[in-house]
Amino acid sequence: MNLTLKVWRQDGPNDKGRMETFKVNDVSEHMSFLEMMDVLNEQIINDGGDPIAFDHDCREGICGMCSMYINGEAHGPGRGVTTCQLHMREFNDGDTIYIEPWRAKAFPVVKDLMVDRSAFDRVIQAGGYVSVNTSGNTQDANAIPIEKENADAAFDAATCIGCGACVATCKNSSAMLFVSAKVSQFSLLPQGEPEAADRVLKMVNQMDLEGFGNCTNTGACEVECPKGISLENIARMNREYLKASLTK
Repeated sequence: MNLTLKVWRQDGPNDKGRMETFKVNDVSEHMSFLEMMDVLNEQIINDGGDPIAFDHDCREGICGMCSMYINGEAHGPGRGVTTCQLHMREFNDGDTIYIEPWRAKAFPVVKDLMVDRSAFDRVIQAGGYVSVNTSGNTQDANAIPIEKENADAAFDAATCIGCGACVATCKNSSAMLFVSAKVSQFSLLPQGEPEAADRVLKMVNQMDLEGFGNCTNTGACEVECPKGISLENIARMNREYLKASLTK
């Protein structure tokens, strides 16, 4: 395939940024999108230019780093896949592909397609953990009975990889799907119950401090989430937050 790529270039967080056009030829339909980006960067380097900066790590859809906005969709066309799992067979010969970074106040651009997602880390640090007294004999987690329905729901919530697609695709740049998944994976389990009220209050407060927008239930986040995190988690977090606000 021969493709035209319109790629966002930005030298740093204070740079205005601009779109640049590149031609890439003989792209195999079996390549992943990131492999195609590697080919483009080799071409740019051979021409004496500055390669395009983009995040990646595992290339297996696990780490959530490959954050690209492709043709107006987080992680590009297809459902239930990250950018590294997207293959060029999703495109046609002669296509023009627009590639941009996540767009959100809380995700400032570092360079080109790389954004600073440390806001997610600070939300987790605020309360996304379980405190355990390690002195003496701690109870084996496998010895605690948990209803299967709750265990399954907690596991589903825990599959969130924190890629930020929910924020990027939301018209309000809301992080509610991410935060609610992290709240749910603990609130559904006995180990998370003692700190449930403090957790949801602290994490929601930190989310607001980071500058994320509010949820207006358009559902775009669930559609674009590569792990299919359900909107039910947002409803659960809202209930937990209301209950904690009244009791704390």
